[in-house]
Amino acid sequence: MPADTLPAFLAAAPGVLLDRDRPLAYAALADESARLAAALRELGVRAGDRVALWLPNVPAWLALFFACARLGAIAVSVNTRFRSHELADIVGRSRAKLLCYWPGFKQIDFSGILAGCDPAALSALEALLAYEEDGAAPAGVIGKPAQRYRKLIERAPLADDVSRPEAGCIMFTTSGTTKAPKFVLHDQRTLIRHARDVAADFGYGAAQAKILLTAPLCGVFGFCNAMAAIAAGHPLAMYPGFDALEAARAVQRHAITHTHATDEMIHQMLAAVSEPQPFPSVHFFGYAAFSPALADLPMRAEARGLRLVGLYGMSEVQALMARQNESAPLAERTLGGGRPVAAEARVRARDPESGEVLAHGIAGELEFQVPSLMVGYFENEEANRAATTDDGWFRSGDLGYTTLDGRFVFIARLGDALRLSGFLVSPAEIEDVLQQHASVESAQVVGVDMAAGVKPVAFVIPKAGAAFDEQALIADCAARIAKFKVPLRVFVVESFPVTPGANATKIQKAKLRERAQELLRGS
Repeated sequence: MPADTLPAFLAAAPGVLLDRDRPLAYAALADESARLAAALRELGVRAGDRVALWLPNVPAWLALFFACARLGAIAVSVNTRFRSHELADIVGRSRAKLLCYWPGFKQIDFSGILAGCDPAALSALEALLAYEEDGAAPAGVIGKPAQRYRKLIERAPLADDVSRPEAGCIMFTTSGTTKAPKFVLHDQRTLIRHARDVAADFGYGAAQAKILLTAPLCGVFGFCNAMAAIAAGHPLAMYPGFDALEAARAVQRHAITHTHATDEMIHQMLAAVSEPQPFPSVHFFGYAAFSPALADLPMRAEARGLRLVGLYGMSEVQALMARQNESAPLAERTLGGGRPVAAEARVRARDPESGEVLAHGIAGELEFQVPSLMVGYFENEEANRAATTDDGWFRSGDLGYTTLDGRFVFIARLGDALRLSGFLVSPAEIEDVLQQHASVESAQVVGVDMAAGVKPVAFVIPKAGAAFDEQALIADCAARIAKFKVPLRVFVVESFPVTPGANATKIQKAKLRERAQELLRGS
């Protein structure tokens, strides 16, 4: 068994998982994985085949992932929040041979969701694997036989191992909104290398380190956290779904030292407990900012003894690829980005129009040369070419800038950035000004093409009971920011269009742009 394969990686790990406080040694997880590999081989899974994992955060997710790696097969991550259309798209385009799901999880009708899929999209699917904890599992759904997970792990462990370091082993989906998500493929060697880099850089190897998994395994944010814990051989506490009070009490009960979460998760955890400083054991709390309405969260967390630290990652380069210094002042520490965890990683910012590599501090598209980079987009050469520069750098599609001391700062998705009067402007800058007004609860800004160039247009959700005056709000912006950043119009909405993702619900800027164009035409 080569040293840089996933089965060897798991077999070498000391320590335990804590599945809902129940200990499961990593060695026992490795044994369960080898048993599953034997069962999957009997079901016809071979090297290169795809197996869809439509499961929450349970040890079975990890066991199946490592079982696929042992066979040289590829695990396909599927969000448990996905419904028939999304499920059919992912299973169909990946041509998954098997799909594993938990029929009774959260009383959701997963079998009904499967039945609602276009049958043509599931034509490559040969069988289902039903993970069950309550003893109930269907004999078959959509005309496919359903194998019981508990029966599969009664097999003798598979003795042989065809895993290879360079073999593709897992696919994550990008969070597409206007077109089908791409499949991001990673290989075994890259995942292992990154897990070890994260464990070393984040301090997972410390003697008393204990890690809490909050984000789902189906996304890189949760997956990379789990892999780093295994690399360090330290306890990983996990629960099937995120519950704020449960997570907060787990931090206290297990003296968790390291965890990462989105701003909304952290907000809920702090609200769920009343202690002035509820998490004294936490040494490092990574923070991913997704909600503009929670811009004050780092300051509120600091007041309760919790120092949040900005992170950077994406499916293509993996999560936790970079992080800020936990000792830096709050304003710097909570920025997205930071110093890459891999010593040889390189980052630059380039003007997306001229192609010029920009000086430190000037915003452009962030480009990377990092050892955590994906193999590529699965069966999508056009996307692979578009994502790679002529000199071999990965184009992130993110707006940001580099700093003299080797760090970088993430500002926004480049597709969301606005080119106003020749300058690249993050809409978050304008949104922050709008949200500081007494009448505004939350704001989103998009760019609309006009005869005089791109102009910013805002959508706001007013505060309950507040009187809204569009011209007064525009005037307030004009007094505080440059004229070219001032919104042309401000429209009131009850809510923003969103897309659920593996880690957070994301606002659909494209739909807001379309709505802005319609409203401007109408006026």
